[in-house]
Formats: sequence, structure tokens, C-alpha cells
Amino acid sequence: MTKQRKLVVVGIFGTRLDAGHAKSRWNRWRPTVSVCQHEDLLVDRLELIHQPGEEAVADTLVRDIASVSPETEVRLHPLKFNDAWDFEEVFAALHHWSRGMNFRPDTEDYLIHITTGSHVQQICLFLLAESRHIPGQLLQSSPPLRAAEATGAYRIIDLDLSKYDALATRFAEEQQEGLSFLKSGIETRSRTFNTLIERIERVAIASSAPLLITGPTGAGKSQLAARIFELKRRRGQVRGSFVEVNCATLRGDQAMSSLFGHAKGAFTGATTPRAGLLMAADQGILFLDEIGELGRDEQATLLRAIEEKRFLPVGCDRETASDFQLIAGTNRDLAADVHAGRFREDLLARINLWTFRLPALAERREDIEPNIQYELDRYAARTGQQVTINKEARQKFLQFAQSPAATWSANFRDLNAAITRMATLAPSGRITTDEVHDEIARLESAWQFSGSDSGKSSRDDLSLLVELLGDEKVATIDLFDRAQLAAVVRICRESASLSDAGRKLFAISRLAKSQPNDADRLRKFLARFELSWTDFAASR
Repeated sequence: MTKQRKLVVVGIFGTRLDAGHAKSRWNRWRPTVSVCQHEDLLVDRLELIHQPGEEAVADTLVRDIASVSPETEVRLHPLKFNDAWDFEEVFAALHHWSRGMNFRPDTEDYLIHITTGSHVQQICLFLLAESRHIPGQLLQSSPPLRAAEATGAYRIIDLDLSKYDALATRFAEEQQEGLSFLKSGIETRSRTFNTLIERIERVAIASSAPLLITGPTGAGKSQLAARIFELKRRRGQVRGSFVEVNCATLRGDQAMSSLFGHAKGAFTGATTPRAGLLMAADQGILFLDEIGELGRDEQATLLRAIEEKRFLPVGCDRETASDFQLIAGTNRDLAADVHAGRFREDLLARINLWTFRLPALAERREDIEPNIQYELDRYAARTGQQVTINKEARQKFLQFAQSPAATWSANFRDLNAAITRMATLAPSGRITTDEVHDEIARLESAWQFSGSDSGKSSRDDLSLLVELLGDEKVATIDLFDRAQLAAVVRICRESASLSDAGRKLFAISRLAKSQPNDADRLRKFLARFELSWTDFAASR
């Protein structure tokens, strides 16, 4: 025969609700007594916590429970609380008490009564139940609706959230909505980028500390900052405005005035006072794009404004307060700028608690396809004209856009401009292969003459490899191997024979060999990439 499990209730003596000596105490609802009066809730044992010095009223409560529920054993636990509203003290005391209890969940069921005691004590019992220090469910009792009833009602709350599929699904959907919002609704495919956005979403919701967003120009730093603000605004975490400023446009005396404001007459032309951008961002978010362009004076004042939320406007003798969250953006290596003396080390230390690098478009080519439709939608919103792209044209553009030949040096600005041009020129609102062909030529021409000589050399090498191996083959080669192969290819094209190219390529190492076979070494290297000397002979 299976032994019946006992039901144990853990609670705190209510000095106001549970107390009483006079007969009139039976005319009012007392939570701890009522818990033991329900016919469908048979309490075998009550573990009751009380303050030292309350023994007399607690003993009366024990006798009253015995009179209405003789089968209930009551155990009193004196526990000292100097301040029942001090969270740290209350939690420490209850935590220590729970660890000293010999709970036996294998043979007993536990209910934690959270109706009596201070709100802080109730919260601490909830936390101890959630952490399983007290291995039970919550018990909430309520007074009767009519005075004639004495027992009132009760409800048992199960903290096992795994049972609440709908609740778990709701949290998951809310998170997915946040992620989709940060990505502008684009179904991005880059695993690295998606992981980055997930991390940004978690930090943005949980923290108001400064965020530093790095990445090349055109990678989407400004758009992401605006999305973070809107996400926090929807969650009720900011009440102010989103204030964006490109620090590269701030120069000279006007920089301090623009950021921190000025008093009337602070300098020539200051005919009226100015609040400044930091003040405009109060209770909101300040996005300082290209923060590395700020001068040293502005950096020092900004550091204090971040740390103390206070700053001194130009020409003022009284400080101004502004509670804003900072998001900083840069395409520079701020650590290198610190080493060179261009950026304050203490400011960098303050803003790089959370640093996120947005990858260049060329690093996430799998996301180009979903961004094509996004750019077409943006074009329609701007112009009111709905433009589509036919299947053949889409495939042709994607083949080029995802190949190494497309450098996307301006990142999404290049993509936006390309889609805008094709949509504008599209006959009857439909982009065809003709528009795609013209746009590819335009992009190749623009990229060929942009950037430095080293960048042009890199693009020339890439074009040469594409010519020899094709787009798809080059796309499978690591950047390290691609750079090495490009150097070999240049030497081979400039050499009269395989042996001649080998002597140039292995001029140093061949000196250490008595019988060098440079041609064979080069042949084996080329074979790794399915190339042979005849490929270069044909190209010449």
C-alpha cells in the first residue's frame, strides 16, 4: 500500500491580519486560520515564521487552528527581521532559514502562503520558490465576499513555466518581433549577422549603458541606432527624442555650442541662448555618428556628461542636467586613435562596454537578395511608384552582386543607389536584364576608379582571378589563398616560361637547394587551383 503524501504549508505570521485575543477575532477573516479551514485543502503541517517576541499572539493562533483543524500540526519558527521592508536583510534571513529546513519533496507536497507578511517578505518567498530553495507552489488566499463566510477563497499558483506553452510562445514571439524590427523586417540569412542582432536586442532592452557601433561607412550604423531607439520607445524605456548628429560636421567653436549649448552673449553671434543637442536628447537617445571626429575638448566634456549626466554649456556658470543614453558610431579604429593621441583613452573605456561591429555588405553577400526587395519597397515609399524586377534580371544582378567582382565599397549606399537607378529607368515599372546590364557596367566603372592605388591593385587581382577561374570558383577560395594566388598569377603572366616564373617566385629558397626544381614546385601549386601553364599561355 502506497503511503499518502503529506501537505505542508509554509507561511509568515501576519501581525495585523492573523493577530487577536478577543472573541471578536472569529468575526473577521484571518488568512493563516482560513487556510486550514477548507475542506478540499487538508493541511497536515503548517511551518509558521514569526518575529521573536510574538510568541503570545502566535500561541493563540496555534490554538485557534487546532480548534478548526485538529489534524494540522503547527510548528513555529522565530526569525528576526530588523526591517521587514529591507529586501537584502529579508532575503538573506529567509534564504538562510530555507537552507536549514529539511524539505522532503519525495514524500511531502509544499505550498508557500504569500498572503501575510510585508510585500518584501512575500516577494522573497516567491523568489525562493522560483529558485527551488523552497520546493513548492505558491498559495494565495483572499477574504470572503460576504461577512457571513469565514474561510474566504484560495488559489494555488504553479511556477513551472514549462507548462505554460502559450506564455513561453508569447515571449518568443515578442523577441522575434524585436529582432525583425531591428533588421527592418528583412529576412537576413547571414548567421553571423543574425547572431549579432540577437545580442544587440538583448543588450538594448536590458541596459541603458553606452553602445558603440563600429563598421565601415554605409554598413547601416545610423539606421540601426534609430531602430534601437524605436524598440526601446515601444517598450516604454525611453520617453524623449532620438537625436542624431554627425560629429564630422562639428568644427571649431561651434562644436561645443552645438553639443552642449551656450548662454546668450557667450561669443560673437550668440544673440540668444541655445539648449544644445545633449539637452534635446534628455530622456531619449543621443546618437553621435563618427564620434572619432570630435575634438579633445568636446571629448572631455562629453565624458563627464556620460558619467554624471551633467555638463556646463558655453558661457554658463551653472550646470545643466540631461539624462540620455549614448549610442556612438565610428568607422575608425579608436584604439589606434588613442595610441596616436587623437582620442581620449578614458572616453573610449567609458563607451566600449558594449561594442558591436556591423559587417560590410561584401561580408554578408547572402543578405543581398532579401535587401533587393527591401530597397524596392523603400523606393515605392519615396516615389509612390511600385517597381518589380523580373526573374531573369534578378538572377543576373544577384550573380554579379554575390561574386567577388562586386566590391560594394560603399556598402548599402551602393546597393540603394543601384536599385534606385534601375527602378527609375525601368520601363513600365519592371526592371529587365537591360537595366541590370547597364547598372553592372556603371558599378564596375565606379569601383575601378574609387579608393586608393592599393585598393585598385586588389580589384585588378580579383578581376584577373575571375577571368581565369570564374566567379563561382573564386568565391570558394579563402582570402589568404586568393592573395597568394593573385601574386603567383601576376608573375606567371609576366614570365616567358614555367621555369622562368619558378625562378622568380622561389629566388630565395632555391639558393638553399643543390638541385632546385622551381618549375615542379610551381606546377604543383597551380594544380591546387586547377590551373596549368597553358592557361597563362592562352591568356597572353
